[in-house]
Amino acid sequence: MHDGADANSLDRATKDFLSVRPRLFGIAYRMLGSVTEAEDIVQEAWLRWQKADRADVHEPAAFLTTVTTRLAINVAQSARVRRESYAGPWLPEPVSTLADPYLGAERAEALELALLLLMEKLNPPERAAYVLRLAFDYPYKQVADILETSEANTRQLVSRARKHLAAERRDRVSPAEHRRLLTVFLNAAQTGDLAALEDVLTADVVSISDGGGIRGASRIPVVGLPHVSRYLVAFAPRFWPPAQVRWVEANGQQAALVSVGGEPVALLSLDVSTEGIDRIMWVMNPAKLAPYAASLTA
Repeated sequence: MHDGADANSLDRATKDFLSVRPRLFGIAYRMLGSVTEAEDIVQEAWLRWQKADRADVHEPAAFLTTVTTRLAINVAQSARVRRESYAGPWLPEPVSTLADPYLGAERAEALELALLLLMEKLNPPERAAYVLRLAFDYPYKQVADILETSEANTRQLVSRARKHLAAERRDRVSPAEHRRLLTVFLNAAQTGDLAALEDVLTADVVSISDGGGIRGASRIPVVGLPHVSRYLVAFAPRFWPPAQVRWVEANGQQAALVSVGGEPVALLSLDVSTEGIDRIMWVMNPAKLAPYAASLTA
């Protein structure tokens, strides 16, 4: 009799977990900018849920959200140290959002690669408060409970995060304009057209290549219009002739997957403001690129 009750209890626990799994992954991914780390956290949350005294848990979703967020805050604190020893610039791991445009959230907030990169500058509690409030629409009271702080302090955390991100980022453009500028940029980059590049890049544009130490990826960000445009023109003859370019979607935005001989070598993603292209991001690290490319064909 007891075994049957246990099995029923585990069935119920599994159903409860699976119903919120996309949300848990969405929270952890936004907190860390890493698919791998987010998957690990969701797995750990599942193990803790199996071991928990579930008879005392009235709201499984709230319990699991709390566990996931706190685990993500802990990992975010140690991730900062790991990223300092990362070979070259670090970019978030791209994710396809075609199947789930909001990635488990109420809205597609805090998902773009450029914003995830900027969110690295927030401290983990600020980042958690921002993600839970803006992407998942949790009431301040619930966010405060998850973070074990006051509601007033939670409002401050969200406000500070918003101000910090707004100060670092100009107004965005529509998806249609984003696509147009990506097209213009690709044509100009492939042909080494300096004038066309200078026309679409902002004065303080930054080009960031995350190669994780692989050959051919720039080890430092290239900064400023003259440097970035000349850099793009200089590597055009080597980089583009053997390449095939495929339009893809990454983190809710149009991007370009660059392959050579059928093997992906870079995901190109742009951050575009009303003034032009602000950030050019090249995800080249095979550990990030391969899983993303595989997810497109899954």
